[in-house]
Amino acid sequence: MVNAGVILPMMGVGFVSEQVCAAAVTAGFAGLLLCVIVFAVIVTAASGAAPARDRIEEIGAGVDHQRAAGPVPARWAPRAVWHRQLGRLPVNADATGGVPFDLVVRNCRLEGRDRLADIAISSGLIARVGDRVGGECLAELDAGGRLVSSAFVQPHIHLDKAGTLPLLGENRSGTLAEAIGILHAIKRSASADEVAARAEVVIRQAIVSGTTRIRSHVDVDTIGGLVPLRGVVQAAREYADLCEIQTVIFPQEGIVRDPGTAGLMDAAMREGGDLVGGMPHWEADEQAAREHIDICMRLAQRYDTDVDMHVDETDDPGSRTLAMLIDATVGHGWQGRVTAGHCCAMAAWEDEYAAQVLARAAAAGLRFVTNPATNLLLQGRADGEPRRRGLPRVKQMLAAGLPVACGQDCVHDGFYPFGTADQLQVALIFCHAAQLSVPSEIDAALSAIRHTAARVMGVRGYGLEPGCTADLVVLDSDSMHEALRRQAARRWVIRRGSVVASTHATTTIHRGDDDEPSPGRR
Repeated sequence: MVNAGVILPMMGVGFVSEQVCAAAVTAGFAGLLLCVIVFAVIVTAASGAAPARDRIEEIGAGVDHQRAAGPVPARWAPRAVWHRQLGRLPVNADATGGVPFDLVVRNCRLEGRDRLADIAISSGLIARVGDRVGGECLAELDAGGRLVSSAFVQPHIHLDKAGTLPLLGENRSGTLAEAIGILHAIKRSASADEVAARAEVVIRQAIVSGTTRIRSHVDVDTIGGLVPLRGVVQAAREYADLCEIQTVIFPQEGIVRDPGTAGLMDAAMREGGDLVGGMPHWEADEQAAREHIDICMRLAQRYDTDVDMHVDETDDPGSRTLAMLIDATVGHGWQGRVTAGHCCAMAAWEDEYAAQVLARAAAAGLRFVTNPATNLLLQGRADGEPRRRGLPRVKQMLAAGLPVACGQDCVHDGFYPFGTADQLQVALIFCHAAQLSVPSEIDAALSAIRHTAARVMGVRGYGLEPGCTADLVVLDSDSMHEALRRQAARRWVIRRGSVVASTHATTTIHRGDDDEPSPGRR
């Protein structure tokens, strides 16, 4: 008879005390039965302890992406992590307090630092950054001299609408108004599960491209009711371990012009909405727009939350809802808690008026999000040449010290048929659209998807300093400017100290029978 104490380690389910099994064998058949029961219990426990990996759809050509049941601990990152238990991880006696780090990312290239550095992580936070971090660690990841950045932040997207393009009729005019109209049938018929499934595709795309925080506006109106919100909240909970997702309740159909929406917005805040949104320029007149803003501000005060509104997303140079929002921000004492998105009409304002409004916005502590990809496509459709770009006055806003972030806005829907929720791509489009080309301007564009976007979202502890949340992206680049120019691959994405995504990409140039080009050949 074979000793079960030998079988179980071979099966990879742990070691059972030889004394227990020996006693069981001595007891004859009853002992054998006992061994079988013990074996079954240990197999069950072991299978529960090991994370189950489920294959999900591939996102982008050449990307091998798997979703585990939870965040993938760094020790499972392929080919770059070594276990202390296997004796391959350097152990040093000077670990702080004798407690090992959870993860040390070795050989990181950091912005503003000449030498490579190590980043030590404990309990989801950056514990130490230095030339060579000593001390015990449970796992390490060798960045191999690659650039390490704080993970990207997505401050403006519509997850409830994402992926709806194949379900819609054609937007023949290419305008915002027609896109809103053709979306109605989908909002009436979609289930929360359908909304969640579409949203989850985009959330996964965001994660593999290096984004670990998302703010999504979600339609709340009498057409779709609370179904879009329930779908996005469902998706947000499913991916909460990999990505933080905020929801903004968004009355896209208006509030005054869509009676019943104000009550639905209150219900939406009780069902999981995080912030109050708005779209005052969609109302019929100035009085209704002011009432719209006032309803939103009072709702935000009731729930003690921030406000993030769509403002002046129109080509009409007479649109003045940004000024109204500034008035309401000051009137309700909500300074520093309001974000204005889009602000497209600003491009057509007279210079003197624009300067006055921006000065007032700075005094009221407003934050801004521009969405260059979508608004380049939607705005100026009726213009002759030269056409307006549909963006706010970005350079003027930056000069005034206003925080300006940039977002994806839409992905594969009736508003925008493109997009992959890749913030590095959005930042590149932002540079083109706002003509940001000198180094300091490019830095501002990169901040628009990182530090400034984090500020817009109210993220605390963002950065690479000790004490910051350990949300990192490792890029195949040696500088952020080059990463932006080349749209560098995101080798690893780390969320709170756990590897949550990895991308493996190889490129080979073939020249006849040779796999490598010969020197001097063209």
